[in-house]
Amino acid sequence: MYICKMNFFKKILDFYVFSNIHVALAGFSLTKITLLKFGIVDNLTPVFVALSIIISYNFIRFLEIKENSLNWFKNWFFEHKKTLGLLSLLSIILLIYITFFSKFNLKAILILLPFAFMTFFYVVPLLKIGKIEVSFRNFPSVKIVSIAIAWAGITVLFPLYEANYEFTSNVYIEFLQRFFILVAITLPFDIRDVYFDPKLLKTLPQMFGVTNSKIIGYVLLLLFVSLEFFKKNYELVDIYLLIGISLVAALFLGFSSPKRTRYYTSFWVEAIPILWFILFVLFLKK
Repeated sequence: MYICKMNFFKKILDFYVFSNIHVALAGFSLTKITLLKFGIVDNLTPVFVALSIIISYNFIRFLEIKENSLNWFKNWFFEHKKTLGLLSLLSIILLIYITFFSKFNLKAILILLPFAFMTFFYVVPLLKIGKIEVSFRNFPSVKIVSIAIAWAGITVLFPLYEANYEFTSNVYIEFLQRFFILVAITLPFDIRDVYFDPKLLKTLPQMFGVTNSKIIGYVLLLLFVSLEFFKKNYELVDIYLLIGISLVAALFLGFSSPKRTRYYTSFWVEAIPILWFILFVLFLKK
């Protein structure tokens, strides 16, 4: 009975993680944090971002499988293709409703496009010259930078622009902070895959080693916290919360290694933005 329950739980957890619902909740959390920080409450962009992540990430996974770059994931994907298709279809319907049948600011799509472009064309080649594919992944260390910039833009600039919020210095500082922490919490993924990623990717762990990459991550987390002091009208409670979430991120980074399972990164590390959102609501928004 116990084994049956554990197998059932594992199937649920696998679907939750591998269908990208978990990463979608992380995107929702980061977007919601941005809006609440700038005093915006009633807004559907966090849901828009979450639905977009489910659709785009599942589509990208499908393309990667076609290119035989995700062999470990192929069997699970095709075993659940009908459920994944239904989830994606439902997400598309809800996304269309939010975009065209709510108070959504359609002009915000313009600021979303460059970041969506970066995400999509990291996997899909921009063009082919003979047998050579030209994409963002062909350029050294672009992987982690493009991911962090895209996520920072989608979870900071996009929701504020959609809400017609004026881009002040605080907005740009928030964007930089988000970039720094996103690089730091993406590093455990690169550390996990350091021996499996193609050498042409030249990820930070491949170029500088695992230990030095962790040091880079710690420095970025320090910058993430320090930049808060440059904002206008910052509060100490904000500082304490950023220190807390940075310590959590630093712990996960510190314990990262190529021997860690996919659950360590794809579930626990991806859960950091969700934890941040929960703490933000509990301690900053009474």
